[in-house]
This record gives sequence, C-alpha cells and structure tokens, in this order.
Amino acid sequence: MARRYDSRTTIFSPEGRLYQIEYAMEAISHAGTVLGILAKDGVVLAAEKKVTGKLLDLSGAKDGGYGGSGEKIFLLNSNAIAGTAGLTADANSLINFARSAAQNHLLLYNEDIPVELLCQRLCDMKQGYTQFGGLRPFGVSLLYAGWDPHYQWQLYHSDPSGNYSGWKATSIGSNNGTCSDLILRTMSKTMDSTTLGSEKLEFAIMSLDKEGKPKAKIFKPSEIDALLESEGLAKKDEDTEMKS
Repeated sequence: MARRYDSRTTIFSPEGRLYQIEYAMEAISHAGTVLGILAKDGVVLAAEKKVTGKLLDLSGAKDGGYGGSGEKIFLLNSNAIAGTAGLTADANSLINFARSAAQNHLLLYNEDIPVELLCQRLCDMKQGYTQFGGLRPFGVSLLYAGWDPHYQWQLYHSDPSGNYSGWKATSIGSNNGTCSDLILRTMSKTMDSTTLGSEKLEFAIMSLDKEGKPKAKIFKPSEIDALLESEGLAKKDEDTEMKS
C-alpha cells in the first residue's frame, strides 16, 4: 500500500501519513548521535562523528576556523550553535540559510536574532519542502543551542517535517532513544567505538563572557583530547596497548 503514496511528498496515505518524511527520519536514525544538555549557566552539545578515515585531511579543523570538523557542530551566529544528524550535504544547505537569516536580522535590527526565531525561520523553509511538488524533505535533524535576552539559555530540536520543540536535554541520530538520559561520561555506551577521542567526538559549549554576552566555544581536536584525558576517558595509545 505504501508504494502508491510514497512517490510524492505532497500525497497523504489513507492513514494520514507522509511516507517521504518518515523515510527522511529513517535516514537520520542511522547518523551519528548528537546530545544536547541545557543548564542554568549554558548549553552543551556533544556529537559522534562517523567520517573517521585515517587518510582524511583534518588540518583545517585542527589549525584554523572556529573549531569543529564541519561535519556535526556548526556556528550559526555569535549567540547560537547547531548540531546536525543526517545527510551532511543537506545540513550544509540549512546551516548556510540559518547564517544568512541571522545576519539579515542583525542588519535590520542591530541585534542578534532570538534563538527561537532562528529555529522558526529554518522550520518554515523545511515545512515548505513537504508541501510543494518536485521537492523532497531535508534528510537532517538539528539541535539549536543559544542565548538571547528574551528566554536566556535555550535548546531546540527540529525534524524534517518542520516541527520544532524546546528541551532541557535531548538527542538526535542513532541510539537517540537510549541517549536522552545519559551524561557525557556514559556516552561511550551508545557509540560504535569503545574508545573516546577527537576522531570520534565533537564538543561545543555556550556560556556568557565577562561582559555578559553569549560566547560559543567549539572545541578543536587537541582540546577534546585534553578534556577527555583530564576526565580519565581518553583512549589508550595503540602502541601502549600492544606493549601491555
């Protein structure tokens, strides 16, 4: 029965389902996990990277930019960051749209865009891709973390249908059902790898600086390794394991 209704995003099945959106959600369920935790003094995002080839050139992520590998966690604006799970190409398109929306708001009103409004802008566009023919839903979910003077620290989640909601802690991607109640120390239980390192993880936090302005910090690989080592979670060197 599904084959008669899954060829178009604009056709409802007799049960009231849009199969193309469900297929997009299925693609997201195979992506690396992204975990977001909202606190009183900031927001933390942690992400599992899937592209971990030994021949992959990560010199740009290590030496330049604002941190991160450009795969899972992105800087949207000075007051907002986002973690993505799903198709990276679709995520790049949405990230660029969000950055443009944030800069347009800054140009018009001379203030950072409210986090929920930024989420709404993206969700309005994503909803349009489920309503008009010749388009397909974006195969990516996002976690938005940010601060604004209206609602202080905020954490939002949006899916391919254009729905969004606020959370105190949530996750997207693979193992999202079991990851919602986990903290960073137990994150390794839901990952494909038994060791934690910068090749498998991305970290980002948002907090207020000394002047009371929101500041995003996306950790570079060397900083991630140092953080894991300080918490006793760093992976062991392969040569050391062989000797022992």
